[in-house]
Amino acid sequence: MQLSDYLSEEWKPALGCTEPASIALAASSAAAQSTGPVESVTLLCDPRIYKNCYAVGIPFSDHKVGIRWALAIGSLLPDPSLELECFRNIDNDVLEAAAKLMESGEIHIEVDSGKEDLFIDCRVVRSKGQGRAVIENEHTRLVHLEKDSRAISVKVENATQAVPKLRAELADFQFEKLIELAGSLTPKDRLQLRRGIELNMEIARHGLSLFPERFTQMGRQDPLSRISRRVCAGVYARMCGEDFSVMSLAGSGNKGIVCAVPLNMWAQEIGKSKEAIDQALALACLVTSSTTHHLGTLSAVCGCSNAAGIGLAAGLTFLEGGGPDEISMSVNNMVGNVTGMICDGAKIGCALKTMTSVDAAFRAASLALSGIGIPFSDGIVGRDGMESLANLGKIATLGMAATDTEILKIMQAKLRSLKRNK
Repeated sequence: MQLSDYLSEEWKPALGCTEPASIALAASSAAAQSTGPVESVTLLCDPRIYKNCYAVGIPFSDHKVGIRWALAIGSLLPDPSLELECFRNIDNDVLEAAAKLMESGEIHIEVDSGKEDLFIDCRVVRSKGQGRAVIENEHTRLVHLEKDSRAISVKVENATQAVPKLRAELADFQFEKLIELAGSLTPKDRLQLRRGIELNMEIARHGLSLFPERFTQMGRQDPLSRISRRVCAGVYARMCGEDFSVMSLAGSGNKGIVCAVPLNMWAQEIGKSKEAIDQALALACLVTSSTTHHLGTLSAVCGCSNAAGIGLAAGLTFLEGGGPDEISMSVNNMVGNVTGMICDGAKIGCALKTMTSVDAAFRAASLALSGIGIPFSDGIVGRDGMESLANLGKIATLGMAATDTEILKIMQAKLRSLKRNK
């Protein structure tokens, strides 16, 4: 595996939350197959896509929120080639047309509870025809396209060669191998990582302006409080739909913020070089992707704490001189602490969860660097960090399946209630 190939797949810019952007991409791709006014939009999706689009803000939309707006707006966006930055094409005409489409009642959403992986099937009917687009496994992986019920040839990346395979390969690497891979940075890789830091720091700085002074003042005396609040601010701004691109990690912009912002700020606090930040961030990304393999692209548990938080702990440990043993210990500390934090969709509440994950990562790294780790005798913690990640995956995918189902039922009931009360 080449680190450059990894970064091209897992370290990508995204505008707004990746799930509504993916839905909008599918709607835009389907709508592009015909012309004329949009008459109806129909979506069939997996439960976790539904969950993550339920209450999240959409950039450039005057703070529109949720899955129905993502569908309506997406069907009116003219350029699907922008992929996860497609919301950049929103203007007043799009918003006015989307509002009329919402009022018409012709936005239809169904959830296929049998779909365990990312799945988006969108059909858009326009006055002069209709189109259909299907995205599977990853947020931009278009696998099927139709124009007036006739299939159109699309180049589909073989699922066995796509991102899931890359993450599975990383999950088989020991920490020594991950450190070695993080150390193979090219000058281009460093520029790509630093660009991500710039984007994610920018939205975090902006996010502070959205919070009351009382909240921001609490972090001014303590650098760790300042860092966790900065992360919280960045995620809050993103979940509100502020008009900023971020560098996403393993399919999630919030994961990118959780890894990049604390490592950059802490490295500056303790006097580390940019080169040291690059390597620590590369390792944090690799561990995050490895953990995401165990959890799944979308999960019953919070990816910001159970994937990015673990990646951050590994990066912090490495930044301060820790080796494979200390990194393994820091992962054990995280798995023994944050496992079980649920994912109830992308929304502004994620900002508080990221604060928790950042605080936990600093504690986990600090203890590991002092030789203290949660032992194998405790609960689900494994003999080493890699075994702990495998155990975490079992909890997330098997043990919490019923939890995820109940979360979805609650959210669907809320949506039905909101529609009735309009």
